[in-house]
Amino acid sequence: MNGEALSQFIKVGIVGVFNTILSFSLFNLFLVVFDVGWFWSVAAAFAIATFVSYLLNRRWTFRLEDGRVSARETASFYAINVAAWAVTEATLWISDVIWGPLTSVQANVAYLAASVLILIPKFASYRDVVFGRAIRAKAAAADPLPAQSGGEEASVG
Repeated sequence: MNGEALSQFIKVGIVGVFNTILSFSLFNLFLVVFDVGWFWSVAAAFAIATFVSYLLNRRWTFRLEDGRVSARETASFYAINVAAWAVTEATLWISDVIWGPLTSVQANVAYLAASVLILIPKFASYRDVVFGRAIRAKAAAADPLPAQSGGEEASVG
């Protein structure tokens, strides 16, 4: 992993910690304060945290500040997060089936387990699938002398 990738991984982690705190706060707000039930609490918390995550990862983690947000990029970000949401819901459902109706503490433990389970696949997906094109375009624009075919660098002459 090169320095830039390491920096991005750390930033995705920081955004992830922030969004996990946000998500857990919202989850408990809906679950405990509004007594919504764990399914809709997870759904609402995930929807809000996903929106915040998209903004933070695009602008801060991957430094894509060009204002060019494509439908493909947005759709792939949400598709990845819908898959992560499904894994989270499945984790809570399986926990509920195994241990019976979950207490708030048990629901939070299952939610934490799901959050850990989806961390690395989400980072790889964000970097390679969601923001990959924009990252490559930004790198190409920053390189004044792109490599010629055959792997040789262009010469200034």
